Amino acid sequence: MSELDDRIEAMYRGDKRAAWVLIIALWVALLSVLLLSWPHIPDATVRMVCALGAAAVLIFNTASMLAMLNHYAEDKKFIYELDILGLDEMKKKR
Repeated sequence: MSELDDRIEAMYRGDKRAAWVLIIALWVALLSVLLLSWPHIPDATVRMVCALGAAAVLIFNTASMLAMLNHYAEDKKFIYELDILGLDEMKKKR
């Protein structure tokens, strides 16, 4: 594996790690808000709407992040090679 491939893989792993951290943070934040506000919602219908809304946000955002990671895995050479070459050019100009 060449140095460029190693750098591409390292950037991909970093983006993958960041995406998972964001997914976990979203789940923690949304579920904690839902659980903390639950006792203050008097109507069962409003509780159901809040729960369904939270579930929809979690499902769709998680699915979109996983789709993004799959796309990045398929096209990582194209996506990251331009970034790396641009970063190398910026370093040369300094």
